[in-house]
Amino acid sequence: MELTSVVVGDTRCAVRLDRQDSKHAVLLLPGAGDSPGVYDDVCKRLHNSDLRTIVPEDITGLDEQSVMALLDELKVGWVNLVGSREGAELAWSLAARQFGRFASLVVADRGHPGAPDSEGISRESDCPPVELPTTVVVGKPDRRAEVDASRRFVYSDFRVVQLDGVANIPASAPAELATEIVLRTSPW
Repeated sequence: MELTSVVVGDTRCAVRLDRQDSKHAVLLLPGAGDSPGVYDDVCKRLHNSDLRTIVPEDITGLDEQSVMALLDELKVGWVNLVGSREGAELAWSLAARQFGRFASLVVADRGHPGAPDSEGISRESDCPPVELPTTVVVGKPDRRAEVDASRRFVYSDFRVVQLDGVANIPASAPAELATEIVLRTSPW
């Protein structure tokens, strides 16, 4: 995996890249505080499926505009979007507001920002719906209500995968997460 530094706005962003020769790219956004290698096992499986991977080492300071600038700097057109925890929140927001750049969305342990959580609170009630094929992988039972409520915010195919008792999906269930990503990236 190649580590490169990309200038995004006024800051530098360290990014792990692999499979430069592939036409199909996957942007994987980690949760806040995750180690840089949290997606390593997932990426190995994605490379076996001929997918290019792009993983920022840290999402601190990244927002919609900086992610779009990052993709522009890397000269990546269409990309499949993946996120875990806080990275999933950013992924939902990107998918909802940046139409025409993303091919699919796979998120772990976060529902759509407009969906109420188990206490009835929405993180971002004005977040638009997503018009992408979407899969939510959920391991924490307290997130299930939020995930189920997300269905009305997805105007495309919507799938939920339950992995009981998995606290950190990319680290503890890389095969399952990679499978869902590959299913979403396939054109069939």
